[in-house]
Amino acid sequence: MIQQVVDAVIEAGTRRSPLRITGSGTWCDAGRPGRPAERLDLATLTGIVEYEPGDLTLTARAGTTLREIEAATRENGQFLALDPYGAPNSTLGATMATASYGALSHAFGGPRDAALGLEFVTGDGRVARGGGRVVKNVAGFDLTRLLVGSWGTLGVITEASVRLRALPECDETFALPLPADASALAAMLAALRAAPIAPWCAELVCVNLANDLALGTGAAILLRLAGNRESVAAQTVAVAALGHSSPVPSITWEALRDFERILPPVAKADDSECLVARFSSRPSNLVETWMHALAVASTGDGRAHATLARGVARVKLTGPSPSLRGALRLPFGGTTIFEKLPFALWSDVAPAADDAIARGLRSRFDPQGVLNPGILGAA
Repeated sequence: MIQQVVDAVIEAGTRRSPLRITGSGTWCDAGRPGRPAERLDLATLTGIVEYEPGDLTLTARAGTTLREIEAATRENGQFLALDPYGAPNSTLGATMATASYGALSHAFGGPRDAALGLEFVTGDGRVARGGGRVVKNVAGFDLTRLLVGSWGTLGVITEASVRLRALPECDETFALPLPADASALAAMLAALRAAPIAPWCAELVCVNLANDLALGTGAAILLRLAGNRESVAAQTVAVAALGHSSPVPSITWEALRDFERILPPVAKADDSECLVARFSSRPSNLVETWMHALAVASTGDGRAHATLARGVARVKLTGPSPSLRGALRLPFGGTTIFEKLPFALWSDVAPAADDAIARGLRSRFDPQGVLNPGILGAA
């Protein structure tokens, strides 16, 4: 199967015909819109290649969905701690290529933390590998972390090896009311960080999103406490001491992960007119980042949520107005990353990443410039 990928890349290089690399196809409008290109579809490149429950490691082909991995590992009381926001049929390859993550990143980090090794095809048709299939692997340059998050511009990821985690004995979720005032919010977040708890997930959700998730608390912070029963019981007591906490069904996390598809019908628009932006700054700036995200969300019937440990807030708007152009950048520093953006707004707000380092890397890995042109600032 990998030979088909190699042949497609070599042929594209010979014809100087660009390729758009896709898995399930749900992220084709993320990053910077690229030139029209022939699709190199990896959806059929599926299957678990190797699974070692005793080592908590798994290797699968790029088109394997996270659902398939979940089903295979659950039988052994294990799971892959990657829950990227978006469609439930996300593939392992796309998750690695886009470095997408979800609420579990609070405790487990993102794809770079889960990845042990990658197999990929360079732009001139070479099959290369970075890392390995075991946890203790320090050989060679760290090509794995270079490829993760490169959006397919340096190579076509065909296989990934990842570390797994043990499923918890106990898994409980609670909601705490979230103050609207910035100073009160800062005090609450400081108390949370100082509390004797180690939540798997700690996510702030705005009023609209809390209503969509049927929390019944207004704006809230969701805390997922998992581990052995004694640990979760002790953490539950500590959370109760922070304020009025309410138990929440665990399925709420799945709904949050897919919240873009559960918007009320009146809020839905043509997907090409949707905007999804991530505002990223230092975790110590989360209050300011969150307030900025709420301000952007308030310009329409928007939704916002943020991960406590990462200092990242995420906003979705439908049919955003061009008047948003100035508000889509953090006024106090940090980065804005667009997962979806109406084409009309790109010329004003899209980031430019076409620097000497980026050009040098691409020329080494993709000398013909056929892999995902137009993404990450490439021509």
